[in-house]
Amino acid sequence: MSRGITRWLLCLLLVVVAWPAGAQTRAWLDRAEITVGEVVALNIATDQRVEAIDDAPLRVQFDIGGQSVRRNTVWENGHGQSSTVFAVGLRPRGPGIFEVPALRVGGAMTRPLRLVVHAAAVAPASADADVFVETDVDASRPYVQQSVGVTVRLHYAVPLLSGQLDLEAPAHASLQRVGEDITYPRLLGGRRYNVVERRYLLVPERSGPLLLAGARLNGLLANTAAGGLFMEDTRPVAAAAPARALQVLPVPAGAPTPWLPLHAFTLRYLQQPRQAWVGQAATVDVEAVADGATPAQMPALEWPATAGVQVFPEPPQVEEGFVNGRPRATVRRRFALVPGHAGQMLIPGPRVRWWNADLQAARVAELPPLQLQVVPGAVPVGGPAPATLATVPKRAVPIPPRRQAWGDWAWGWLAWAVILPVAWLAWGGRRRAVSARRLAPTAGPTLAEALRAGGLTDIAQALAHAARVPGDDMEAVCRRLPDAAQADAVRQMQAARWGQGDPQEALQALRKAFSGGARWRRTHQGGKSLLPPLYPD
Repeated sequence: MSRGITRWLLCLLLVVVAWPAGAQTRAWLDRAEITVGEVVALNIATDQRVEAIDDAPLRVQFDIGGQSVRRNTVWENGHGQSSTVFAVGLRPRGPGIFEVPALRVGGAMTRPLRLVVHAAAVAPASADADVFVETDVDASRPYVQQSVGVTVRLHYAVPLLSGQLDLEAPAHASLQRVGEDITYPRLLGGRRYNVVERRYLLVPERSGPLLLAGARLNGLLANTAAGGLFMEDTRPVAAAAPARALQVLPVPAGAPTPWLPLHAFTLRYLQQPRQAWVGQAATVDVEAVADGATPAQMPALEWPATAGVQVFPEPPQVEEGFVNGRPRATVRRRFALVPGHAGQMLIPGPRVRWWNADLQAARVAELPPLQLQVVPGAVPVGGPAPATLATVPKRAVPIPPRRQAWGDWAWGWLAWAVILPVAWLAWGGRRRAVSARRLAPTAGPTLAEALRAGGLTDIAQALAHAARVPGDDMEAVCRRLPDAAQADAVRQMQAARWGQGDPQEALQALRKAFSGGARWRRTHQGGKSLLPPLYPD
């Protein structure tokens, strides 16, 4: 052997011996092939001082099932050699061939790894299976933009350790989850199942055939034969419901506008007055219930214009539910009706046009007319005072002349000197009491309490009470406010109360303007009067 070849072999041997010292970071999988739903362990060993592994590149394709760290130190010839092993649980999100990406560990990089994930056998949707999934829709022939309720039910009769239940949105339709999952037991064929019910809202965007894929479960079951205490005692499971074919109908010709396809729609009076006064508001509460619509699809609940009656609507109160496998929206609204003249009035009620999707026909929901007996209103505050009673003239009766003595005159003057001041004081006290009763506002919540509660009517009453303004005269309140921002906020509140503005914007403006309290205009008194007071205390 030549000297050159010997030298090359010695160098190669030195490289092989020194290789572990420079390549002490490596990664491997505990298995190269798994089934959907199973967890594979990614192990990373290194001799570098690393506290944790950045698993962000792994989360793109895998669900992380936890991490563990094991550290070890070996002493040899008086020198300590430390090593760290990281273990990360990976669960693929579906079948296929995956590449576990390279990870940076300190100053080194691991190499990519190949993982094969096989599809699991899908359990049929029948009561004989340990696990099965159902998908129900409330309408197989919906209209365009009609809300279709979709209900997914997962049944399992054996312990389910974990799982992921998915429902994909079909093409040319929107699909959103509604509410929280509901769990309950169910008995099928003499076998007890645990049921997880999940609800969705499907809205087709165009007419034609629509295929809704069945909901699918990928999970892990406990291996009851092995006891189900460790990860090795589990087995993957997959279940899928059959796909549902829907035929979406177009908007029919002559359909009412706005387009509102529903299963049912009802209107009713919650509060219906029979009597009112001229110039004073009579409140009417109306409720609308739409079976098969969300609040966003509900039309505005309005009161029709009527001659001789002013209508002031309050903001609507909306509730959303899911009944009989489909959405249901409930809207309640209060209207203030102010009649302008006395007499018997017949006021038409609200009406809403909609489309009955079950009968495929246009319908109109209408409330009966409101019969209101309007009587003349009372004298408003600050109006003319009622006329005093006229003095009735006495008939002239001849009185025989009589000579009055000096004593009669003296006693007469003395009586008038005592009676007149007493009567004057009594009349003044009664007049001041009546004025105080007229000007005293109705007690109610403070302004701070009303602002926190958020009711515009309560805020208006609190402002009138604080300003000592009779009734509900917000213009008088504004005149008492020197701050332009506070006065503008009060006027914005009045506009929102009568349907001419956004109540939430008005509430925010009030809270901002009156955050430091109301600033009232002070009334300055003149100099000290030289005359005694008209009504002395």
